Parts: sequence; structure tokens; C-alpha cells
Amino acid sequence: MRVLIQRSLESHVKVDGEIIGQIDRGYVLLVGVTHEDTQEDVAYLARKVANMRLFEDGDSKVNLSLSDVGGEVLSISQFTLYGNTKKGNRPSFTNAAKPDMANALYEDFNQALREYGYKVEVGKFGADMKVSIINDGPVTILLDSKNRNL
Repeated sequence: MRVLIQRSLESHVKVDGEIIGQIDRGYVLLVGVTHEDTQEDVAYLARKVANMRLFEDGDSKVNLSLSDVGGEVLSISQFTLYGNTKKGNRPSFTNAAKPDMANALYEDFNQALREYGYKVEVGKFGADMKVSIINDGPVTILLDSKNRNL
């Protein structure tokens, strides 16, 4: 499972021209699921996101977590995080989980973040979404449950 975190001042997601999720200050999460992922991956990444310290404190040090700043989460399913570009110029997405499995784990991940006490807004799984992000910093961090050194 992969989660790309972008620290955001405000963000929203639209489907068919209608805003279906929006946040003020917080994290926009692009969430990709592979066919090897389990509930262990969900729990690991939810814990990492919930405790990640990406906001500046009074001394301009990146030392504050989402809860420290009263932040929110906009979570977007993103199968293209598993795009393989090793061969040719057209990515292969065979490493992405099948939709039923991916959606179930994506929903479990969002629920786990809610259980940490965060407001979690979401896009629409499998839809053509338009995501607007005001990336703060910019700060962007990639987490991968299979490569816990990232």
C-alpha cells in the first residue's frame, strides 16, 4: 500500500462538477493499493499518517502533527501509484489491486484514520475526479508499507 501525503492549506475534490469532499488545513492523501496488501498494511499506514509531523512549530521546525494543528484529511484513491514504467512509455498497472479489494482496503484505511479522531473527506472510488490542492510548502511525503524505510 502506498500513500502520498501532501500538506495542504485547502483542497477539494469534484466529480461531475460537484464538490464531494473538501478540507481546510491538513493532508491530502493519494492512496494506492496493491494485490499483496492486507489489514496489516492498512494499520501501519494509518498509524504513520496519524502521527506524521509535517507542520511547523513556533520555531519554524517541522515538528507538529495533524492533531496538533487541528488538521483534516482529504483521501483520494489513486491506483496509478502502482504504475510500472520500466518498459516503454506507457505505464502498466498490473500491480494495482483489483477494484473490489482496493476499495475495501481504501475504506478500511479511511475508517482507521477516523478512529484516530480525524475528519476524513473522500473522493469517489473509481470515478473521474478533479482534485484541487493548495500544497503548503510544498511538502510531499511518500509512504510505502512494503518499504518501511521510505
